Amino acid sequence: MANKVKNLVIVESPAKAKTIEKYLGKDYIVKSSVGHIRDLAKKGLGVNIEENFSPTYEISEDKKQVVSELKKLAKQAEVVWLATDEDREGEAISWHLLEALGVKEDKTRRVVYNQITEAAIKAAIDNPKTIDYDLVNAQQARRILDRLVGFELSPVLWKKVKPKLSAGRVQSVTVRLIVEREREIHAFNAESFFKLRAHFDIEGDTILKAELPKNYKTEQEALDFLESCKGANYNIKSIVKKPSKRSPAAPFTTSTLQQEASRKLGYSVSQTMSVAQKLYEAGLITYMRTDSTNLAPEATKAIEDEIIRSYGKEYSKSRSYKSGSKGAQEAHEAIRPTDFTKHSVDADGQKLYELIWKRTVASQMAEAQLEKSTVNIGISTNDIELKAKGEMLVFDGFLKVYMEGTDDENVDHKDRNGVLPPLKEGQDLVLTDMMATERFTHHPARYTEASLVKKLEELGIGRPSTYAPTISTVIKRGYVVKEDREGVERNYRVISFENNEIKAADATEMAGTERKKLFPTDIGSVVNDFLVENFSKILDYNFTAQVEKEFDEIASGNMEWQKMLSNFYTPFHENIEYTTENADRASGERELGLEPGTGKRIIVRIGRFGPMAQIGESPKEGDEDAEKPRFAGLRKGQSLEDITLEEALDLFKLPRDLGLYEDKKVVIGVGRFGPYVRHDSKFTSIPKEIDPLEIEFDKAVELIEAKRQADREKFINSFDTEDGLIEVLKGRWGPYIKFNKKNFKIPKDVEAADLSLEECQKLIKDGPKTKKKKVVKKTAAKKTTAKKTTKAKK
Repeated sequence: MANKVKNLVIVESPAKAKTIEKYLGKDYIVKSSVGHIRDLAKKGLGVNIEENFSPTYEISEDKKQVVSELKKLAKQAEVVWLATDEDREGEAISWHLLEALGVKEDKTRRVVYNQITEAAIKAAIDNPKTIDYDLVNAQQARRILDRLVGFELSPVLWKKVKPKLSAGRVQSVTVRLIVEREREIHAFNAESFFKLRAHFDIEGDTILKAELPKNYKTEQEALDFLESCKGANYNIKSIVKKPSKRSPAAPFTTSTLQQEASRKLGYSVSQTMSVAQKLYEAGLITYMRTDSTNLAPEATKAIEDEIIRSYGKEYSKSRSYKSGSKGAQEAHEAIRPTDFTKHSVDADGQKLYELIWKRTVASQMAEAQLEKSTVNIGISTNDIELKAKGEMLVFDGFLKVYMEGTDDENVDHKDRNGVLPPLKEGQDLVLTDMMATERFTHHPARYTEASLVKKLEELGIGRPSTYAPTISTVIKRGYVVKEDREGVERNYRVISFENNEIKAADATEMAGTERKKLFPTDIGSVVNDFLVENFSKILDYNFTAQVEKEFDEIASGNMEWQKMLSNFYTPFHENIEYTTENADRASGERELGLEPGTGKRIIVRIGRFGPMAQIGESPKEGDEDAEKPRFAGLRKGQSLEDITLEEALDLFKLPRDLGLYEDKKVVIGVGRFGPYVRHDSKFTSIPKEIDPLEIEFDKAVELIEAKRQADREKFINSFDTEDGLIEVLKGRWGPYIKFNKKNFKIPKDVEAADLSLEECQKLIKDGPKTKKKKVVKKTAAKKTTAKKTTKAKK
């Protein structure tokens, strides 16, 4: 570079670099490291335990070019500004940059900010800091400890459970939460009860809804009560009115933002963080990884001005909030907009921005004033009273802007108290009908991503930066699935009382439908049980939370990081060695019974390719003449813990040979993607509403022909060449070319039906080619640790 660089500013992301570059003058060049540039060496442990847990870092392969360019710029610069994020991860990235770029510390400045606005960036530049080595060492300790756990624990799982498994300090505890919740649900016995509601006609045009305060345990008790109401008169015994207030929720932390975005927008935890990251980098919101509910004084003043301008002075009420999270990592600000006069942003982030804006503004608004009324309704034939409840909004306050969502699935939103009609004490009422409906106690709710984050935060497990990656990891590893599951039809009783007559009838409903819930897989449950049995300390919730507190102590400069690792590692490694030598293999094996006719034992267990059923014993070593067992994979939705003998036997009824069609066999089977019809080496999926054990020949042929018709409609053209068949087909995202099992795009302005052979060949030739892997020369990885720790403590 010809001209000398006066100031080089390094941030993590290109988007952030563009935003910050707008605020700094021509004397500043802003470049991005594109996240972390170094990590523990991939080969081996990457930590020298004998040398006081000295880490071996190496520059990531995909960052070598970035580091090379930054090195050149850093050499030419008079000052290098390390402007990474304000948390431990950001501090560690700054330190890694300092080390990797070989820049002298007196030539560098560390700047921190929690929002990307011109004022905040210039204030940070005017008040530079030095690298906080306590924060760096807290991040190092976490990274090294997690590497130690994963590196030593995973091979134990390969040996004792199944190859290619992994374990982790936080991920394994997270799986435990989901497994234990699932077992609570399976152990739960629903009890029925009868809920009684009544409707009264008020002056011919309004219905007053009332209910009995208590529930009846049996149908007979409900019938007896309704019998007692025959010929009764009803009147209002009393009306009790009480003023009530409702206060707004605190501004968002990372955890509460993830929960509320899930409830109100249907976002996954990772989706919320991705959108929030973009909003932050565009300078629209403050830093999105925080467990503080604090608002800066200038923010509360800006909110007050916005509330008075938009809603009036009576709606404004300044408040401060205390974080509910113990040991908040760094007590910065809550997540809030940087400019409260900005009500909307670009379409991509609008929904989340609006949620953040409303929540923050509402937190500084007046309470909602309510008047709650309870109407006690007397029954002339007995002493029991019905109650009607309602509430009236006297002053909406913060509700004008925002109402917090809820995770309570058992709340019947139709039963929320509405506004009562005009009523007076002593008023006679006309009963239109009364109904006792059978209801059922509900098992604990399965976790959603958001409610799991809430639980992790309550237990002190993980920190704002770890929630999203932890959930992504357990799903990616196959220990947990996030999915919808249909409910089952359930019968219930309804007893109605109308025109002095009682009628009882059966009704049905779908019960237990789940949407976007987290379920443990069989392998997740088996791995969890093995770890809980053999590594109870690592899987203990309190121990995991205590480790997080120790990281906080390191970050505060109150604990030496190598000592913390030593205290953890010594007993952990002893546990690893003992378990490797002494623990039994784990497969989740469960015996279901004997096969009718043969008397062979039927078991279910984890096999090489996943959960399966087995009939017969595996032959002993050297006994080659012994009869081999039969195997069948479990179907989707079945699990080792609750599959029945009958369901396991059904698995062995497939494949079914239905006969010949066009002189080729029609076979019903089940595979990785569910049940199918196989004919002429082609597979047709069987819809989920059709039982593969019951499907008849004619229906199978119908499915085959329907698939053929769909394939014909997909076909546009084909060319038979020496190199193979070239097909032009209709796809889900438009027409494309298929050749040698590869797909090639057709430009939008090209008419697929008019393509000639030569044009197809050109598109194939010009299409995306597989990139060749670079041959990387091995270089010695650099051993290093956070320097100046001792000096910093002095």
